[in-house]
Amino acid sequence: MMTVHIRLVRAMASLRLTLLLLSEKGPAIIGLKTTFRGYLRTPAQISARLLLLGLSLTTTLAAGVRLAHADDPCAAFTWDVRHERTLFGERPRPLTAGSTLAAAPAAVTDQLYALKLTGQAEVTFPKAPGKSPRNEAAYAGLLRLTVGAAGVYRISLDQPVWVDVIANGSVVPARDHQGRPGCNAPHKIVEFVLPAGTPVTLQFSGGNVATAKVAVTRSPAQTP
Repeated sequence: MMTVHIRLVRAMASLRLTLLLLSEKGPAIIGLKTTFRGYLRTPAQISARLLLLGLSLTTTLAAGVRLAHADDPCAAFTWDVRHERTLFGERPRPLTAGSTLAAAPAAVTDQLYALKLTGQAEVTFPKAPGKSPRNEAAYAGLLRLTVGAAGVYRISLDQPVWVDVIANGSVVPARDHQGRPGCNAPHKIVEFVLPAGTPVTLQFSGGNVATAKVAVTRSPAQTP
C-alpha cells in the first residue's frame, strides 16, 4: 500500500503542475515563445509536454488502482459492498446453527454472526442442498429469518459455504452472486429476493470449517 500511496502522490503532483500550466497564473507567453522550467519553449513544445504529463498521470493512476486491488483482494468486488465490509470489520455475535428446522435460531439483518455449524450428516434439511459437499466431513446448519420489507437481500459469508433459501416450502432462486478469492471480509455474497413478513429458512452446507461468519443485509440495488 505504501507503493500505491507514493505513486498516487506523484500523480497528484503531476496533476497540479498541469493545472498550473493551463491556468492564468501559468508561464507568461512572450511572443511565440514561453518560459517553461527556465527554458524558452514554443507553444507546440509546451502542448507536447502537457500531453506527455497527461498520459503519465493516466498511466500512474491506473497502475495505482491495479496495485490497490492486488494489495486488497476485497477491493475487486464490483458491487457496492461498503456496508458488508463494515459489518465484517466488527466483532461477530456467536450463534449456533440448528440441525433441524425446529432447532434453528432466528437471525436478524445487519448483524454479523460467528455461526457454529455441525456435521452435515447430522443436519435435517427442509430441502436438499443445491450443491453436494466435496467431502463427508463437511459442516452445515440452519437459520430462520423474517424481513419486514420485501426486496433484494444479501447473504454474505467469509467462507466458501453453500447457501439455499427456503420460503413457503419452495427453494428461492439466487438472484445473483459475487465472490473474491483471497478475501474473507466477506468471501462471497449471494442475493435473493425475499418476501415481507414470511419466515424463511437459510440452509448452509458444504462448509470446510466448523464456524463461519455470516451477515444478512438489504441490497442497495432493489430492482428484482
